[in-house]
Amino acid sequence: MRAVAETTHGGPDVLRVSDVPIPKPGPQQVLVRVRASALNRADAHQREGNYALPPGESNIFGLEMAGEVESWGSEVKGFRKGQRVFGLVGSGGYAEYCPIDHEMAMPIPEGWSFEQAAAVPEVFFTAQETVFTRGELRKGETALIHAGGSGVGTAAIQMARHAGARVFFTAGSAEKIARGVALGAEAGINYKTQDFAVEVMKLTNGEGVDFIEDFVGAPYFARNIDLLKLDGRICFVARMGGSKVEFDISALMRKRAKLCGFQLRVQALPLKRAITRRFRQTWLPALASGKLHPVIDTVFPLEKAGEAHAYMEANRNFGKIVLRVD
Repeated sequence: MRAVAETTHGGPDVLRVSDVPIPKPGPQQVLVRVRASALNRADAHQREGNYALPPGESNIFGLEMAGEVESWGSEVKGFRKGQRVFGLVGSGGYAEYCPIDHEMAMPIPEGWSFEQAAAVPEVFFTAQETVFTRGELRKGETALIHAGGSGVGTAAIQMARHAGARVFFTAGSAEKIARGVALGAEAGINYKTQDFAVEVMKLTNGEGVDFIEDFVGAPYFARNIDLLKLDGRICFVARMGGSKVEFDISALMRKRAKLCGFQLRVQALPLKRAITRRFRQTWLPALASGKLHPVIDTVFPLEKAGEAHAYMEANRNFGKIVLRVD
């Protein structure tokens, strides 16, 4: 089968399609004929040699996929050949065939394309766990979503608004800000030309926010703390600007603040199964009905995975970048 596997580390140009054996599904796995996958920042970190594979995962890139059931393991029941499914995987999405745990393979909603389905799992699962499960965002609260034009950002904006929160976000262009507002956010701040902390304080009449979703890390840390209301929470999803900070914990103590972090890929299988169940119960109905939707920026063929990575690293996308495998 055709696949894009990790063979050497470097820039986007190291990505090549090669011919590798079709994997066999384990006893509790379903083998899927992949029609679409999607990019995530973790893919780029892995390509650069900065993200070690979790134990047991293959060296094929790709953390989410959508396609048709091909076969299944001896302990699996309830699937049929050709059934359209999608879901989160620990590796293997950039390929023609990919195994997935049977409890994590979800039926694709009626009317969805494979590209739409592939754009959902990683970002909506991450937003679910960071904004709600760990971030405890509730109706009537106020949220600041950094990197609002990213895949997770576009999911988080929609989900927070759907839950009844006030939503602000940061992005790097007027076009992205306009598109983020169209998703339901109250306002966006251009981090390239404005100080987001000053602007959010203006927008909230000096009150600040209850929750912050952060992808940047060190450069934003002090300002994020300053923006928190009493009992505010920050969840760190990435560290694109650096991870080391020095700060006075007095502000955390005064505000009774909570800091948390989350990485989806490294979670153990039982936890990923639980995350999938929460998503199917709480958020998939809203997606299937059209109240929420995956935001797709661009679709590349599998053979142009390198171009897709370069596009992502230039921060040109608003929403997800998808790979069409068929």
